[in-house]
Amino acid sequence: MRPKASLLTKLSAGKAGIALALSVSLVSSCKKELPKPNILWITIEDTSPQFVGCYGNPDARTPVIDRLADEGVRFTNAFSTGTVCSPSRTAIITGVKTYCTGTGNHRSKYPVPDYMKGFPYYMQKAGYFTSNNKKTDYNVANEKAYIEEAWNESSGEAGWWHRKPGQPFFAVFNFMDSHQSRTMTESYDWYLKQVLDKLPQDGRIGESEFNMPPFYRDSPAMRKQFARVYNSIKLTDNKIGELLVRLEADHLRDSTIIFFFADHGEGEPRGKTNGINLGYRVPFVVWIPDMYKDLSLWGTGGEVTGELVDFEDLAPSMISLAGGTVPGYMKGRVLMGENRSEPANHLVLSEDRSDNGIDMVRTVTDGRYVYSRNFMPFMPEARYIRYMEIGEIKQQMRRDLADGLLNPLQVSLFRPRPAEYLFDIQNDVWETKNLVDDPSSQPVLERMRRQLAAEVQDSRDVMFLPEYEVAMLSDTITPFAFRMNENDYPLSEIWHAASLSGKKGKAIAEGQVRLLRSVNKIIRYWAITGLRSQTAGYLQPHKDEILEAMNDPYPPVALTAAAVAYEFFDSEKAENNLKGWLVNENNQLALMTVNYLLYTTDKSPFIESVKACHDVPGRDYNVLAACMDFMGSLGLVPNNGNYRR
Repeated sequence: MRPKASLLTKLSAGKAGIALALSVSLVSSCKKELPKPNILWITIEDTSPQFVGCYGNPDARTPVIDRLADEGVRFTNAFSTGTVCSPSRTAIITGVKTYCTGTGNHRSKYPVPDYMKGFPYYMQKAGYFTSNNKKTDYNVANEKAYIEEAWNESSGEAGWWHRKPGQPFFAVFNFMDSHQSRTMTESYDWYLKQVLDKLPQDGRIGESEFNMPPFYRDSPAMRKQFARVYNSIKLTDNKIGELLVRLEADHLRDSTIIFFFADHGEGEPRGKTNGINLGYRVPFVVWIPDMYKDLSLWGTGGEVTGELVDFEDLAPSMISLAGGTVPGYMKGRVLMGENRSEPANHLVLSEDRSDNGIDMVRTVTDGRYVYSRNFMPFMPEARYIRYMEIGEIKQQMRRDLADGLLNPLQVSLFRPRPAEYLFDIQNDVWETKNLVDDPSSQPVLERMRRQLAAEVQDSRDVMFLPEYEVAMLSDTITPFAFRMNENDYPLSEIWHAASLSGKKGKAIAEGQVRLLRSVNKIIRYWAITGLRSQTAGYLQPHKDEILEAMNDPYPPVALTAAAVAYEFFDSEKAENNLKGWLVNENNQLALMTVNYLLYTTDKSPFIESVKACHDVPGRDYNVLAACMDFMGSLGLVPNNGNYRR
């Protein structure tokens, strides 16, 4: 709805113009008297749009979701800000990118500023009843208090039915049935009971009734596992239908705006936890009743838009729809209504640690192209994460790899990544061809490199600190505030060091070794981290400097130097140092050490030390899981749920 003044300036003079102006004013007044809309969020787990019918998959059976799209607006360029649940949900609830708040590491509990409320708090102030059923998974300190302040009700019983008569509601329902636990992590027998047995025979998708993504081997064993994806989404669709029946029965459908989306991309190997399109892009549909159709610039009734949306946009959009005031610290767009923001021309997304799987990726997308910068590319796309390693499909993939049954694309999932990816999703939806070296793609590549560098520095991305440092500083200051202090966090210099990480070559290695002499510990950290991705030939001339870095006073530098020296120089001192770091009481340092050893050629000297690491009192889940991954990689423990930690 345009402001009255802008309409009046376009009216011609005379009686006809005055009459039209009065008519527009009257219509605008009537619209303003509409009750505030109810808002229903339907969120699902771990699902990429490629597996939903309305996004062009004829093998999917998602009639309820498809009908929402047929009657609403389907977004083709909607993205999670992260690739695993808790960072994605933390960006949603705070309305702030996790690389600003320092909340990008999975299931971390670092503080955010007291004024940074969960966004439903602001909807409550605007008169809304807010309910969440029921997943939270927020990466914030004092999560329980944070939840209680944000929601009137957050439980498995929560819903619009507990509001005051006539009170507008914002109700969230999260359906777990497409979660990774259903599609790959739990045993096949568990899946049969929890998913397949709950579907009628004619509602099931058979193991031969879909196309396999090309980065998976097309075999009966893999099809048996991958059918879990389709059936889990089918069960999800059924349950969404049951919720909408209740909304209709309560006579609320005609006054409720419905948002449907997934929390991030597909929960299979190469999707979830991986910083590429398959990890970020989500199905996203908005259904708008006739009463509020003027809030939609896109129209209604089967409209499709390529407008860029990410999860940073959700909080300000909901607060604006509720008639509240969007806090200044929220930088996302308002998508609907008279306060709608200008469309974006690109998005910047992020991927950091997931469970025990340390990583760091930053991604730029304009919808068609997805550019990802891998800062720790010595680890593959199919990196060790215990929650995935215990899945039968991941074990099948590793067996097929060992038996030589995979093609080059499929093998590449288990090999070190390049420093950069550039994929053209319009022509390569499964991301099979990296265009970084393609001459015709260089203008896009250079543009996205510039956009990433600008966003890292403009937003002052605090996740360039190792998690050890984030944990330490969080005792006295929030990472969100810390990042703004140029003296303590000279980001332009840190970015220079980090921007070399993953790149290879004589000059690059020489520059990284020079940076090992920096007075700034974070610059030294990125120098040695980058050296881990170099090749032996480029490292050999700098053996003395790397061995000396094992004595660095900053633990993340010293232990990373030991990992480099052990892998490339077979240093006995490095081996002994790593064994010492394994039994360090600090969980972040122990996790870093085990993680490096997971990608070391010769693991055998560390078996007893990793067992000792596991048994140190006070170990958190991530360290325990990493130790099990180490033992499992050597066949010393089974890769199943009984040995998850």
